Amino acid sequence: MEQLDVFQKMGEIGLAPTSASEIRALTEHERMIQRHRTWLREIRRERPNTEKAYRIGVYIRFFNQTNYENYLDYHKKMFIDTISLCPKWTLVDFYIDTGSTAPSMGKSPEWNRLLNDCMDNKIDLIITQKVSNVSRQPFELTFCSRLLAAHNPPIGIYFISEDIFTLASYYLEDLKDPEFLPTPDWIPLPDEDV
Repeated sequence: MEQLDVFQKMGEIGLAPTSASEIRALTEHERMIQRHRTWLREIRRERPNTEKAYRIGVYIRFFNQTNYENYLDYHKKMFIDTISLCPKWTLVDFYIDTGSTAPSMGKSPEWNRLLNDCMDNKIDLIITQKVSNVSRQPFELTFCSRLLAAHNPPIGIYFISEDIFTLASYYLEDLKDPEFLPTPDWIPLPDEDV
């Protein structure tokens, strides 16, 4: 399976099954999104290597805005089918928060469970539909991406809609910037015995 086919299939995950839809003019907001997507297709990109073994956590922010009762099941099945195209990838779990937008990472219990699983070395790669599913606050997302990249081994996030992979070679220097930590020789506190 070519790498392109896998990521093309991932791009289809966010599309709801449709019946006959109305033909109408695009709104200004829809035209802006269309221009942005065109721009995104033109920029340099790297994607997770389909030949590398990854333990994957899929993060979904679920808000059913379709007419389909079982849309979440449909969405999960599309992830399962797509991830199964990569024999070295293993789906660990789905992490599903509800709501139309991400309020903040601190108020997203399943995102926090996913991060805990990452820190416990259960997950190597997070796949989610779009950046705004995780957080609308750029500093939260930057902090989290850097924290995951600094983990040993590094943990990446792949955002399907934006086609962004946080462990792409052109991000690595920024993600491991020593300014991120309080001092270059900073060591985390050991766990306390309870």
